[in-house]
Formats: sequence, C-alpha cells, structure tokens
Amino acid sequence: MKQYELKTILENVKSGRTDIGKALKQLEGFQVKSLEYANIDTHRELRSGFPEVVFCKGKTPVQSAGIIKEIVGNSGYCLATRAGIETLKAVRKHFKQAEYNELGRTIVVKQKGVKTASAGLVLVVTAGTSDIPVAEEAAVTAEITGSKVERIYDVGVAGIHRLLVRYDRLRDANAIVAVAGMEGALPSVIGGLVNKPVIAVPTSVGYGASFNGLSALLAMLNSCASNVVTVNIDNGFGAGYVSSIINRLAKH
Repeated sequence: MKQYELKTILENVKSGRTDIGKALKQLEGFQVKSLEYANIDTHRELRSGFPEVVFCKGKTPVQSAGIIKEIVGNSGYCLATRAGIETLKAVRKHFKQAEYNELGRTIVVKQKGVKTASAGLVLVVTAGTSDIPVAEEAAVTAEITGSKVERIYDVGVAGIHRLLVRYDRLRDANAIVAVAGMEGALPSVIGGLVNKPVIAVPTSVGYGASFNGLSALLAMLNSCASNVVTVNIDNGFGAGYVSSIINRLAKH
C-alpha cells in the first residue's frame, strides 16, 4: 500500500465522500495479497519504510517472479536477493528493465518515474576480493533503500596501509559495513578508527579452520571495539538494510 493511497482514503473519510465502513473494507484489502504459494505483506512499506524483500533461494523462478510482480504493482519497486539467472529471465518476462547484479545475485525492479532518495553516505568495505559478492549484496540493498553508497574493496589487515590511506572516507560515512572472512579482524580495526557504527559481516571465505565463516563470526562477536555490531554469516542484505536505517536516522 502506497502512502498516498492511505492519505486519499483518510481524506475521503474526513470530507464525507467515503463512509467508515467502506474505508475499512478498502484497508482490509491492502493488508495481504494472497497467492497460491505466498502471502505478500502489502503494508510493509507503510510500517517500515520499504516493501517486502524477496529471498529467491528455495523458490522456483516462477514463484519469485510472481511475488516480485505483486510487490512492484503495489509499491512501484522491489528488491530480490539470492537470485540466479533463471529467476532473472522469469522476472524480465514482466519487467524488461530489471537490473541484475551478478556478483551480489540481486535483482532490482523500479517502475518508470519511481525514485528512491539518495542522501548520506554508507561505506561498504571488504577485507579481500573474495568477499565482494557478499559486499555487493549489502551495497545494492543500501542503495535501493535510500543511501548513497561507496565501495572500498580488498583492504584487509594483511596490508593495513591500504585501509589507512582511505581514512577520510571512513570518517565521512554515517555507517560502515565491514565484510571479511578468514580471521575476521577488519571490523575491529575500522571500529577503532571511527566514531560511527560498524556493521560486521562474516563471510564463509577461508581455509578449513575458518569453518565456513564460523571463525570470523566468533571473532566479530568478540570484538573489543564497542561500536561494532555483527550480522549472520554472508548476510550482506541484513547489513545493507540496517546501514540504511542508521543513515536515515543520521540525516534526520
């Protein structure tokens, strides 16, 4: 449900053009859109500022495309994560303008004329090149949810001078997403350099003793930098979403 639609309903009730009973029926119809395989929360954008995001992994391409079609019809735009090429093909049957980020495995659909605000800086930083797919998921999420995003990749602690020369950008960001596998040290280092929230994202990158990201996760959870918070392994989406919320709050 779009905010202007709710405003129209309320104005009609206020002016007497619509009675309360009719308005209630209109509102009930906006709450959930039921498909054979999904119940879509059409009030999500009204409550939290962004429509429901489609997690494509585990869904068929047709199911993902059907859900995306309904969300775009309701809100004008949609973000889908963990999407493969077959899902993209299914989505482009409905929306030829769908944008695909191959590394981040994200699909963004925006109807013509729909714009998302872009203000305030979110910085997405990776320890290594192998961490970029998770970082791209975070970056695309932060962008579509209304943030200006800059990327700084491959500046891990094994060559810490690569990070230190970018200190000015670290200082300018309202929120920083730090993505790392292996020993997961990057978020703590960044946290010690800035007075901004650092969202740590452990990745499943690393050799055997990294335990598919568990080692990095535990290191980040035990960070001695008090401005570091941690999301789940490979959860670029969660980090990007939270960074945008922080960014909006900083702007206000």
